[in-house]
Amino acid sequence: MASCQSASITEEPLESVLQENLEAPPPTTGEDVFAPDYWDDAELVWSDEFDGTELSQENWKFETGNNGWGNNELQNYQNEGNVEVSNGTLKIIAKKENVDGSMYTSARLNSKKEFTFGKIEIRAKIPEDKGKGIWPALWMLGNNINSVGWPACGEIDIMEYVSYSPNEVHFTIHSTANNHVKGTQITSGPVPLETIEEEFHTYGVLWTDKYMKFYIDTEDNIKLNFLRPNISNSDNWPFSKPFYFLMNIAIGGNWGGLEGVDDSIFPAVMEVDYVRVYQK
Repeated sequence: MASCQSASITEEPLESVLQENLEAPPPTTGEDVFAPDYWDDAELVWSDEFDGTELSQENWKFETGNNGWGNNELQNYQNEGNVEVSNGTLKIIAKKENVDGSMYTSARLNSKKEFTFGKIEIRAKIPEDKGKGIWPALWMLGNNINSVGWPACGEIDIMEYVSYSPNEVHFTIHSTANNHVKGTQITSGPVPLETIEEEFHTYGVLWTDKYMKFYIDTEDNIKLNFLRPNISNSDNWPFSKPFYFLMNIAIGGNWGGLEGVDDSIFPAVMEVDYVRVYQK
């Protein structure tokens, strides 16, 4: 689970990981979601542009604590001191400071809004490459997590990065059938992105009841294409219900801390320019 219950990503070839999902069932009603122009008339239905100087309490809430988050992570998530809104961006700041027994602090934001399907885009810049130990993520969880738990709720990792492996980004999907605990998660593996730490990039998902397509910057730059299985159920496709956004920087943990934590990298800042949801 991205900064919640994730582990090292299986670098199995994408073709073999997705072999059982190569053919999607044709749509039975409405528009053809596979049509080249399907997304052309999608309209912006919600966004946060992070203007002003305050985080929108209408859009976001903090998740706090230092319980390891299922991954043996080291940070204590705080609701003050680790978030800043200025100059048109949100800054999530990971710090080296001792709070309640944890040696590091950071922030984890959950959206109050939930969405089912759409063109999802988050434009962000990863913290400067200064060393090992941080694990920034932009992701989504099914809103029924409190009743069914993880991974049954489903997880959509729009962007994951671990700083011991610079210049790379990961896209991943988790469900009961496909998750890292079983070693069956659906993943792009490491995708080269030489300017990930220096420049803003748009991380996007085209999400319908037939597929999820993950891209960088433009819709034709697809890096992971997951088609709904021909025989689908809640175990292998929990993705036709509401999901909410999460944004955070984890420190250490089963994946982010595989090569230790370099204390000289702090403070580490992830900037988010906007979060946008377009729907048909």
